Amino acid sequence: MFSANRRTLLRGAGLAALAGTLWTFPSTADAQEKIRIGYAISKTGPYAGGAGITTLPNYELWVKDVNAAGGIKLGDKKLPIEVVEYDDRSSSEEAVKAIERLANQDKVDFILSPWGTGLNLAVGPTLNRLGYPHLAVTSVTDKAPELAKRWSNATFWLGTSAQISEGLADLLGKLKREGKIGAKIAMVSIADQFGIELSAAGREAFKKHGFTLGYDKTYPMGTQDLQPLLKDAIASNPDAFIAFSYPPDTIALTEQAQLLKFNPKVFYVGVGTAFPLYKGKFAANSDGVMGIGGWNAESPQLKEYLARHKAATGKEPDRWASSITYASLQVLQQAIEKVGKLDRTAVAAEIRAGTFETIIGKVKLKDGLLQEVWSVGQWQNGEFYALAPTSLPGARAAVVPKPQWQ
Repeated sequence: MFSANRRTLLRGAGLAALAGTLWTFPSTADAQEKIRIGYAISKTGPYAGGAGITTLPNYELWVKDVNAAGGIKLGDKKLPIEVVEYDDRSSSEEAVKAIERLANQDKVDFILSPWGTGLNLAVGPTLNRLGYPHLAVTSVTDKAPELAKRWSNATFWLGTSAQISEGLADLLGKLKREGKIGAKIAMVSIADQFGIELSAAGREAFKKHGFTLGYDKTYPMGTQDLQPLLKDAIASNPDAFIAFSYPPDTIALTEQAQLLKFNPKVFYVGVGTAFPLYKGKFAANSDGVMGIGGWNAESPQLKEYLARHKAATGKEPDRWASSITYASLQVLQQAIEKVGKLDRTAVAAEIRAGTFETIIGKVKLKDGLLQEVWSVGQWQNGEFYALAPTSLPGARAAVVPKPQWQ
């Protein structure tokens, strides 16, 4: 089942070479000369767009960077990384099967996480049972604190649904107090774990900040015609339109809002807004659009990372989870080097306990979670700036009302 999806690559000092035939596995002696890292990623299916922008390029860039520097240092020598990868086909069942195969047949030393909340929650129990550190970078869930207690190997990096929703609601509340928007919100959300959790947290947060939900609707994954939802949202005459959406529907909602000339004072769409393809597709019409996440666009480290990412992959990273994904891999490498051996339990513990230098700054997890996370960003003059929380360095003021569609 997996043979068509598997690639085993040994990337050394900027070169990619075939590591061996499909069913050839390393001997014990060989294993001492490299570190085998595996992952199952969505190369096909509805999650492929997000995985192909946020996750896979950063896995490849990190491996290239590490091997170009000689590898990961263990004791008195550096070991290059060998990669084993599968296509999980955007399927929880396929993702779990791939993780089992990576651990039990491929015998990889470490396993990197899939893309998205649903798949990370699906593979979490398996990674925990098998004892692999789980860097659940692209997972936004209110279950994170509980899961981090239950799974000592797991860490969560994008915040909880409550953090994201509260950050958005707090920003909207500030705009309302300043008289820039009124109290009416129209909200739509995708009917999977990500959308269900964020919309539930959003309802509470918006109510707390004095907003009224004039429209509140979920839609199935794969929905292409979103005009009926948008027309109903328009009928509610909202000051702010909020969509907890995935990349395909983020694009579709923006396109169809323009067709319907729907231009509320705040237009916020979910995952994908921070993607470079969003700016590329909508050009000037991206200006003023808000979305989930953000980054400190003035950070020298992130500017250098952006240039390096573009040079290595031919495209820019997204302005949210891309840099955090790369930073999590820097943490993994530093944890392995601090432990000094391929002891997965010790490495998982070090990831939780240690302090690390990364492209997003100094990282120190608390209770298995990255605590300081961006919740809202906005395209302004061709850059996606972080807006909230305002306590984090690099936060910009929001441009409201959003400019008219051109």
